[in-house]
Order: sequence, then C-alpha cells, then structure tokens
Amino acid sequence: MRIIPAVITAAVTLSLTYALNTKLGKLPPMGKLLSPQTGFWQNAEVIGERPHEKMVLPGLTGKVEVWYDDRAVPHIFAENEADAYYVQGYVTARDRLWQMELQTFAAAGRLSEILGPGMVNYDRSKRRDGMVYGAERSVAMMETDPATRTAIHSYADGINAFIAQLTPATLPVEYKILDYKPEKWDVIKSALLLKYMSADLAGSCNDLEFTNARRLFSMADFNLLYPDFQDTLDPIIPKGTSFAAASAKAVAPPDSVLAVDAAYMKFKQDKPDPDNGSNNWAVAGSKTRSGAPILCSDPHLGLSLPSLWYEVQIHTPGMNVYGASLPGAPGVIIGFNDHIAWGVTNGEEDVKDFYRMQFRNGKKEYLFNGNYRPADLRVEAIKVRGGATVYDTVAYTVFGPVAFDNTFPEKITGQTFLAMRWKALDSSNELRTFYRLNKARNYDDYLEALRTYTCPAQNFVFADKGGDIAIWHNGQYPLRWKDQGKWIMPGNDSTYAWQGYIPHDELPHIKNPERNFVSSANQRPTDNTYPYNLYSSDYDLFRGERINRRLAEMNQITPQDMMTLQNDNKNLFAAAAMPLIRKHIDTAALTDDQRPYWQLLSQWDCVSSPDSKAATIFNTLWGKLTDTIFLDELAPKDSTVLAMPQATTALLMLLRDSAVHFVDNINTPQKETLSGLVQGSFTSIIKEMAELNKAGKLELGKARGTDIRHLSRGIPAFSALHLNTGGGQHIVNATKRFHGPSWRMVVQLSDKTEAYGIYPGGQSGNPGSPYYDNAVNDWAVGKYYLLHVFDYQEKDDPLIRYKVVFTGK
Repeated sequence: MRIIPAVITAAVTLSLTYALNTKLGKLPPMGKLLSPQTGFWQNAEVIGERPHEKMVLPGLTGKVEVWYDDRAVPHIFAENEADAYYVQGYVTARDRLWQMELQTFAAAGRLSEILGPGMVNYDRSKRRDGMVYGAERSVAMMETDPATRTAIHSYADGINAFIAQLTPATLPVEYKILDYKPEKWDVIKSALLLKYMSADLAGSCNDLEFTNARRLFSMADFNLLYPDFQDTLDPIIPKGTSFAAASAKAVAPPDSVLAVDAAYMKFKQDKPDPDNGSNNWAVAGSKTRSGAPILCSDPHLGLSLPSLWYEVQIHTPGMNVYGASLPGAPGVIIGFNDHIAWGVTNGEEDVKDFYRMQFRNGKKEYLFNGNYRPADLRVEAIKVRGGATVYDTVAYTVFGPVAFDNTFPEKITGQTFLAMRWKALDSSNELRTFYRLNKARNYDDYLEALRTYTCPAQNFVFADKGGDIAIWHNGQYPLRWKDQGKWIMPGNDSTYAWQGYIPHDELPHIKNPERNFVSSANQRPTDNTYPYNLYSSDYDLFRGERINRRLAEMNQITPQDMMTLQNDNKNLFAAAAMPLIRKHIDTAALTDDQRPYWQLLSQWDCVSSPDSKAATIFNTLWGKLTDTIFLDELAPKDSTVLAMPQATTALLMLLRDSAVHFVDNINTPQKETLSGLVQGSFTSIIKEMAELNKAGKLELGKARGTDIRHLSRGIPAFSALHLNTGGGQHIVNATKRFHGPSWRMVVQLSDKTEAYGIYPGGQSGNPGSPYYDNAVNDWAVGKYYLLHVFDYQEKDDPLIRYKVVFTGK
C-alpha cells in the first residue's frame, strides 16, 4: 500500500524539477534563478574594499593597470592603444555586458530572439530601417582606417575575453531572469550601437505627417502650424553674423509637384523623444574667476538603469582622456584630456526623406529614370523565441530600403511603396572623430576631427587651455531647395534626389566670439541670412534663450556657477504664456473651489522647482488648452496620422493673434473664443488638481517626478522610481518623467584641470552591486562629483580603492 504515496511523491518531484528548470511563459526557470550555486544570489556584491587582482588575458601585448576609485570608475593605464582598448572592452563588459548586448539586439531587430513573438513588429521595423545594412557599411569604412580598426577589434577582443570567463554562476542576473546566454561580440555590434544612437538623435522626420497635412490644409495654414522660423529667434550663431555666399546650390525642378497623394493613414514611424537634445556651452577665460575657459555639457536622453553612459579614464603614452563612454564603443564620447574639452548637443536637422516608388513583379523591380531596375532584396530571418522564424523581404532601391509597402505594417493590397533615404545608412566612421578628439591638443586638431563626421548631426562645443572656445554645427547636411523633403517625394527618377552636401567649411560655426561664450540648446543654428536650407520641426527655443541671457549677465564665473545654471529651473516658456492666460481668465467667474488654484498659478514665479504646485497646474492647463484648440483639426475621424504643432509654435501663434481660426472648433456650431477656451480648460482641470492636492501630490516632484526604469521596462525592483525632481520641457534642467540630463559635466581648463560630473545611475550594471544606482539621489538634487584624473605617479592616492593588473602571459 506504500507504493501509492511513493508514486505521488515521485510525480510531484518530477513536476517540480521540470517546472524549476523550464521557462514557463514569461517566467524564467525558477530552479536556475533561485539556485544558491548559480542563481541570482551569486550576483550580490560585498560593500567595502575589494582585493587587488592580477589577471592574465590572452592577446595583451604588455602590462595594463586599472585603478578603481571611490565610485568604481576605472582608470586604465596601458603601454599602447591596442591594449588600452582591449582592457576598456573587458572592464566595460564586466560591468555592463547585458546592457551592451541588449542595445545591439534592439538596433539589429533581434529582440524576438530573447523576448518572443511580441517583439516581431518592432524587429521588422528595425530591419526595414536598414540598421544592420548601415552598420555593415560603417564597419567597412572603419576597417579602412588603421586607428579605428585597432580600436574596434581590440575592444571586441576584450569583451570576448570577459565572456569566455563567464560561468552559469557569474552570468549577469538579467541573463538568468530571461534565461539566455551572451554570444560572441563582433565588431558590427559597436557599429550597431552607433546606429542606435543615430536613430535616437537623427531618426525623426515628419514627411508622412506633413504629407497628410498638405491634403487637409492650405499652404498658409500649413506654415502657421509648422513654420520654418519662429518669430523670437536666438540661434546658436548670433543673429547678425555675416555668412559668405553659398558655393553650392540645389536646383529645384521646374515643376515642383508634390506627392500629396502618397501617404496612407496607417503609415506611422516609431520616433525618438522630440526632446532628445542637450545643452552645452563654453565661456572664455575673460568671463571666469580663474581666467581659464570653462566648458559644460549635459546631453538630454532617455533615462534608464543601467545608465546610458560609463565613466572611464584612458591613459597611454600618447593620450590621457577622461569622460563618458558608450558601453559597446571604444574611447570617450564626451569629455576632456590634458589639453582640451568638448561636448555635444543634437543638431536636430532632418536627414531622412521618403520617396514613393512604383514596383512590379512584387518587390523585384522598380521604376527609375524611365526603366525598371532590379531591387536588391534582403531576406530578413527574424528568429522568435517560442515560435517559428518570421521572414520579411526588404527591397533596397537607389534611395534606400523600402520601409513601408503592401506587407508592412499591414497587408493591404495596392498600398504605396515608400523608400527611405537616411543619412545614417551611408558609409561612415564616426568613431574616427571621437578617436581624434580624445587625442586633440588644440583648435586645429578639433577641427580636423570634425571634418569626417557625418551623422547624427551634432553641435560640437570646444575649449582648450590656450584660451580658445568654439562651436561647430557639424555633420553632413543634404543640399536642399526650399521645402525639399518636407513631404513624400516622387521616386520614379532622380529629379528629387539629394544633390550633394553643404561643404564642411560653410557649416555654421564660430570661434572666440565677441560675447566671450558659445552655446547651443537644440535651437536653430542660424538666422535666416544663412545661405543654405537647414530644416527641422523639433528645434527648441527657450532653453537656449535662458542660457544665453544668463551667460551674458555673468562674470567672474566659477564651476559652481555653471552647475547652478545646468540645474536652472526657470521656465521662460511659462513666463511668456502666463500673461496670455491671465488676459483670458475671468477671475470673477471662478468658484470658491477654483480660486485657490488660480491664486497659486497667477502668483507663480515660473520656476519649475520640485516643490512647485503651480508648475503642475500650468503644465496640465497648457496641455489641455492646446489639445482643445488643435485636436479637432489634427485628430480627424478617419485616423489620418498628423503632427501636433510644437508648443512654442502654438504659443507664438496665440500671442500674435488670439482670434486665429484654429481657436474655433470645426465640429461645433457655435464660435469659440480663446477666452472661452482658456476659462474652460482651467475649469476642467480643477478636479484633477484637487485630487492631487488632497493626496499630497500636487507638487511637480510628486505629480510628475522622474522614473529611471530598468532597461527591461518590466522589473521595478531594478528601477529608481518616484524621484523628486523639477525642471521639464523648455527648461535648462530638462528633466521629465523618463527623460533628462543623462550626464552633467563641468570642466575648468586651468593649468591643473578641474572637472565635475554626474549621471543618474552608477558604474555597475549589476543590481546587486552598491555601484548600481549610487549616484541617482545625488543627481536628482543637482549634486556633482569631482572627477579624478590620475597621473601614473599618483598610484598610491587614497582615492584608489583597488587595482587590477592585466598581463598577456
């Protein structure tokens, strides 16, 4: 009779064994994850001093020492550059391998391999964006330059040396949770990372939305909604700067026919955050207390854990550079060396156009210049975890890949084929620019480094110890006639193709200006006297104006003054909007429940501090008001995809003409007025504001705050949520809920460089490490760390907490 319980026990044991070692749905194999020998327990790191290490890595040609400081920043001392990049790859992978690989999988359209069928459409879109194709072309270009070839291969070898040492116990915890293993690092992954950044910074355009808008609006109304120039303009290159005549010109077709019938409603691009940008500036020594230039840079990007950036110092006989690197790419992207400092902001220019193509025989042939020519067909095999491989054939034309057709995003017979011309897919070697900046000694070296840089367009700010300051609006910008590329263009011939690029020497730039500072904050690069057409629908306005005002006012500037400016919460957009709101509010009509909130708003100093209740009220009111004004025109019933006007466009439009016809709702018989809409919008948000106030969450830092999410977006315990932050859109401190200053840096180029920085995270990508998110709270309150730039003679400095000595044998 005892056999029955024994059988049951055996069955339960087998079931548990299967369940604990098998992935069930989205759950990892729990036995592996919880195992004391190999599970997530093994990823915990002890707080405190770590013992010095000695390590043999095959492939090193000499000795490399890595000193870790009190924040676990590695300081790499190598006898040659190949060894330096090898060890940079190794130590970065040791801290950030899962992040590095996940980002390249995302860029390559391979997330379905890890996360299953839910990512197939995302992966198809990345394949159709040509990300791997562009990375392949970049690798081919990088291979032709000896310096970057050495850098990418040595860096990859270092990553692979770390991967080779991993065991089931030492795998980063995300691999255990998601139940997969890292693969060997190929140099194309570094190129894919750079393409991923290009997509984030230069992947936006409004061709599809604007083509739809041209079907609905007159040209006059279109220009009201989406103007090229704003009335109040404070460009990167000061107004009134004289520009030489253009040496090249795009010739418009005699009959500039727009393909206004080309867009279909359901074609919609996945776009980066329109606020992806940054601030940077440099002030001359004549304006500083020390007499030395000060350079500042804070790129505004999506915030995540692990953090986007990884701090590092690299010291070789010919280079001593410190700054923020991108995990997955060799060298330093934003930083300084013994002679210069540099920073970057997004140039914002639209370098992506769409062309309507005529195909026959499915995707095999397309019409171009009077003849049908064969398309280059790439069969994309998308492996799907837990499912069958999905195949997608992408046709490549003279312009680039066909991003949308009758099979994507949906199967629709007769759908238009749209080919994409995107600068990021051209052969390029952006790493060469950063390699040269890492070693630059003066303005001429800086300029030489920028000459070969193509995409994404960036404003490179510069300062050196010789006293020079400068900024270049840098990249390769297509030669365009006015309005070329705003709408989908005919692709049947070469008439609408790009006709070259703006010559590099004629790009907007300035060196040592009379005002003794240079700055950029994603605003227009020039006024309208610049002889070439530069276009973006995402230029900012008020951040640059605030920065320029403050820098013009300031003298005897210190690094601490610059930290204060980077954290400045003054909202000039709100300061411009509040007189309009006050004018159109009837205070006598407010109820007793509404008056306290109006009093908060009307007395606001327009500083969006974390404790500001008025900032929350203003943000909510402005969003409600603009939706009320524009959504009747811009959210039509047939689901046509359209773009809302920029907030600055809406504000300036209403300031010019409070009776502009967009105020009147096209779907109602009565005639609306701005006064009525402002009053109604304010009244309609009071219930929400009262509920927040009652819950003690009306302050900006609580109502919005900031969430720094884990890259998986699905593990709250690995995230830093509900941070009490101020700032926001249009504000120098551009912090939003999921977005903001991803690396703040202030560098004073005195005889001994004095540098400060912080980013919202920590050096380690391991949630079990004390260095995973140690800087988050300090970042949220605007604190900075002194950046330690060691010389080899300082090997006994007490800030060095432990060392690793690498040798090849």
